[in-house]
This record gives sequence, structure tokens and C-alpha cells, in this order.
Amino acid sequence: MFSKACSYGIRALVFIASKSQQGERTGYKEIARAIESPEPFTAKILQNLSRQRLVESFKGPKGGFFLNQQQLETNLYEIVEIIDGPQLMHGCGLGFEKCSDEKPCPLHFRYEKVRASFTFMLENTDLKTLSQEGFSENFDPLNNEQNFK
Repeated sequence: MFSKACSYGIRALVFIASKSQQGERTGYKEIARAIESPEPFTAKILQNLSRQRLVESFKGPKGGFFLNQQQLETNLYEIVEIIDGPQLMHGCGLGFEKCSDEKPCPLHFRYEKVRASFTFMLENTDLKTLSQEGFSENFDPLNNEQNFK
């Protein structure tokens, strides 16, 4: 449903949120390992998220990425809109350019209900909540094999 960049962006922000709540900054290499993303792609995503002010970036030996309190309250809808744009939430479920209530595609009205539920979930889920509740206590993002035993 999300683009690869959006999925990795959300994963990265949730990981950074969990570290930030422990008072820690984290580097892009650790983030890339944790979210199972190539380092160059992760660096590019983090650069974009930093430009959009969704994450703080600090340079130097004690640098890394960090979320302040306001950023921890960012909901997933905002993140998806920034990374993937409005098309996911407002576009046609079958990808038609001209699909509307007046001229609907075969999926239009059914997809409208799904989209409303999905939008509600995204708008009511923030990074702080996901970082606190999103992973079971046995989930280890650096050891994926253990997660599926």
C-alpha cells in the first residue's frame, strides 16, 4: 500500500522515536540495520524527513537523529502525505485519473469506506504510541529470524 520509501520512513521514525524516548540519538547506519533498509536509501529518506522537520539531525561525534516531543506526536497520516503525497488517500482505488462520485469506477464506493477507515487509523496513530506499543517485547529489529519463531 505504501511506497518503499514511505514504509522505510515510518519504520525509521518509529525506531528513532523509541531511541529518543530513552534520551538517545541514533545514526543512520544503526537505523538502516534496524529497519532492514539499504544504508544509502535510508540516508536519503532521513535527509528528506529532516528537511521536512519530521526528525532532528545532529552532526558530529555525539550526533545522530532524534525526535523532540512535538515530533513524537506526529501522526502517520502526516508522514504518508509528506512522503507519498495525497494520491494514496484521495486517489482512485484502481488508479484511474478520472474517478469520482459522479463517474465512479467499479471499486469506487467500496474503496471509499476502506479509505475512510484507513485514514482514521493513520490520523489517530502517532509515533510515540507506535514506539511504545508497536513491537512485542520479543521483537528484535536487529534479529529478524528470532521474530518469526
